[in-house]
Amino acid sequence: MKNKHLLTAISMVLACHAVNGQEAANNRLWTLQECLEYALENNIQLQQKKIAAASSHEDVLQSKSALFPSLSFNTNQNVSWRPFAESTINLTNGSMTTNRNTVSYNGSYGINANWTVWNGNRNINNIKQGKLNEIIAQLDVEQQANSIQEQIAQLYVQVLYETEAVKVCEEIIKSSEMQRDRAQKMVELGSLARVDLVQLEAQVSQDHYSLAQAESQLASYKLQLKQLLEIHDNEDFDIVVPNLPEEEMFSIIPDEQSVYHAALANRPEIQSSKLNVASSEIAIANARAGYMPTVSLTVGMGSNNSSGQHTAFTEQIKKNLSNSVGLTVSMPIFDNFQTRTNIRKAKYTHQTNVLNFQSQQKQLYSTIENCWLNATTSLRQFLSAKANVESMQESYDLVSEQFNLGLKNIVELTTGKNNLLQAEQQLLQTKYTAILNYAMLKFYAGENIEL
Repeated sequence: MKNKHLLTAISMVLACHAVNGQEAANNRLWTLQECLEYALENNIQLQQKKIAAASSHEDVLQSKSALFPSLSFNTNQNVSWRPFAESTINLTNGSMTTNRNTVSYNGSYGINANWTVWNGNRNINNIKQGKLNEIIAQLDVEQQANSIQEQIAQLYVQVLYETEAVKVCEEIIKSSEMQRDRAQKMVELGSLARVDLVQLEAQVSQDHYSLAQAESQLASYKLQLKQLLEIHDNEDFDIVVPNLPEEEMFSIIPDEQSVYHAALANRPEIQSSKLNVASSEIAIANARAGYMPTVSLTVGMGSNNSSGQHTAFTEQIKKNLSNSVGLTVSMPIFDNFQTRTNIRKAKYTHQTNVLNFQSQQKQLYSTIENCWLNATTSLRQFLSAKANVESMQESYDLVSEQFNLGLKNIVELTTGKNNLLQAEQQLLQTKYTAILNYAMLKFYAGENIEL
């Protein structure tokens, strides 16, 4: 009986642990670093880029193998049937025999090797171009990883912003409900008109509507972040709200020129564009090789056997064995201007890649310049917004006291509260805009994304 009670107690403890463990999993809070690491491991688009990079490595191995000769074995076996063949008389060891062969066969065997000695350096150029393409594929992986990290950082900051916006709305509702409750007592005492109470109740409803909007926007950003992380279950998703002391926002914003020069050296899209230019130069050389001769060496060894002979199979193979060596030189004379067309198209591709490289540099500078401008502007706006919130809070507190004393009407009270709400929203917007753009500047300079 004691054992039964003991087993029951153990089962209850294990069940409690299981429930607590499930609740802990469901209530997991994601930090920005955890989001970044998880996305880099599970994002589908990034995995596809990695597969493409692995495939480009196989292309390099294939282009290297073209330097070696190819070797092949071939055989041909034939059987023939002559149902109406006439009999033949053979004289063997002084005796006559009659032979009527209706079925005969023969076979051939050969080993051939082919080696391209020279083809205008196309094989060497293909190896060089394949290596460049492999590096470009790896840079595409890094570029995709950077893009994912930037998207996650933007969504993460949006979630932080909306989280604080929800808190602001909740505080506004508390204040509105307090004002409504006080107005209710004042109406009961006859010191306030009921129409003012109705307006306060309508304001409370409007504040609840604003809270619902903020919560809906917060849920939307969380869903977008969750989908970007490739999380498709029904569990709740929430993030850690980091401690962001305001003094860190006043750190020296890096100079845009220094960030740009650092980005030119480490951003994968810039390196990829530069390598595309080099690859197109090799493509021009390969196209010009169409005017040059091709020299190839062939080596072969073969033998054959057939029926109807008084010789063993191995003896026939030995006697019929033949070897060959050949040198082939192919010189193009006129190819309907195909080589000329290939050269011109390769040059056009090269010019396009040069323009793409210049465009990438301009786009990078424009992005960094916008981040720098947004960071500096938002920082100045944050200082003004912070002072404005303090002023609006003080003004609203005074209006509330005067309203409670009957010195201010409901319109003045509502106006003061709306001004405070707008000021707090501007403060949040400038704060997180500055934080995001400052983080992006450091990221373009080669540092990790951190808040």
